[in-house]
Amino acid sequence: MTAGQTGDSRAGDPLTLARTLEAAEAAAPVESLDVVARMLKERLGAASVSFLITDFNGSSVVRLGAAGSVDIGEPAERIALRGTLYDDVIRSQRPGVEDTGEDALVRIVAPVTNRGDAIGLLELFLPTAPDAEVMREIGETAHALAYIVITNRPFTDVYQWGRRTRPLSLAAEIQHRLLPASLACEAAQFTVAGALEPADHVGGDTFDYVIDRDTVQLSVTDAMGHDVAAALLATLVVGALRRARRAGADLQEQASQADAAMREHGRAGYVTGQLLRISLLDGTTEFINAGHPWPLRLRDGEVTQIVPKIDLPFGVLNPHTYRVQTLDLRPGDRLVMLTDGMLERNADSVNLPDLIVRTQALHPREAARTLIGAIVDAGDGHLDDDATVMCLDWHGIRHVQRAAATGADLADASLPSGQ
Repeated sequence: MTAGQTGDSRAGDPLTLARTLEAAEAAAPVESLDVVARMLKERLGAASVSFLITDFNGSSVVRLGAAGSVDIGEPAERIALRGTLYDDVIRSQRPGVEDTGEDALVRIVAPVTNRGDAIGLLELFLPTAPDAEVMREIGETAHALAYIVITNRPFTDVYQWGRRTRPLSLAAEIQHRLLPASLACEAAQFTVAGALEPADHVGGDTFDYVIDRDTVQLSVTDAMGHDVAAALLATLVVGALRRARRAGADLQEQASQADAAMREHGRAGYVTGQLLRISLLDGTTEFINAGHPWPLRLRDGEVTQIVPKIDLPFGVLNPHTYRVQTLDLRPGDRLVMLTDGMLERNADSVNLPDLIVRTQALHPREAARTLIGAIVDAGDGHLDDDATVMCLDWHGIRHVQRAAATGADLADASLPSGQ
């Protein structure tokens, strides 16, 4: 995203959230970021303004070009995050400021994030160090950019192009379209984030979550086989689960409909999975395990494996009833749901419980990425099976409001502690 000239007569006015959104709404979807860049350049005298979008696995960012300059036939320029200011800003979710030493320019990098989903970064080069008011405007503009990207990405492939540091196979394309639109979400009672690293030959992993008025529901699934065949099985089971869930079915009925869809259309294939439903009213949990690896729970600095009863995978043998169980989930717990790609072959050299303890201070988004990164490193960048993690922090039902500026959850003092 580069900046040019604009005829906006209000160029000297402060950049407010409303004004930024209004200007972006008036532009074509592919040009909305350019409009914001021009406003920043004129308002703050910036030498340059850029938007950098995070790639699918969160290990790098891609600088998007100006409208008309993006050639989606070319691979995106990858900027590795590790050890950079970009990485510091994404992890801390705080703006970074540094003196570049070049033409006395000052570099500012601000997070572009919505409800914990780290969409990307806003980068500016200013002629002088920013004061508190300028930093406020930059922060508010970065906040607006998150909404602008979310609003416009259904209408253009530019943002999808930007997230691809390498071409996707057909199976990987199908797999990515099954994931939730935002890979992380912060709410008052919980924070959830997922991460998926496809194998060299896609293995059919998926994860999903949804927030209703009174519940949050999560699922992790793993289809048998590899490549397009596995991706099609994943499509079938995710579609069946979402259809049942959106029709108001309870957890047992969701599992039953997924099983029926697999037996009817899965061509003798099967899918393992876990379904979790947590009440936001009283904190009770419902859990189904369909032949899937057991989840891990971090509590008071110790990791334990939760060992529920295991039912058959979806699509195996004759129809059967899935048992709805409960999980012991308390405020302050971190629950990690995963697929067997986190446990197989080279992955067994990674001490997952120890790594979960060492990443407990990280946001679930960063913890999930760190866990996935360790598995990828253990396989020297190559995986025999998809590796998938969902990380849920349960804050408790007494937290009823979230501070939008910081992502912190705010407790309701009228409720007793420990709820």
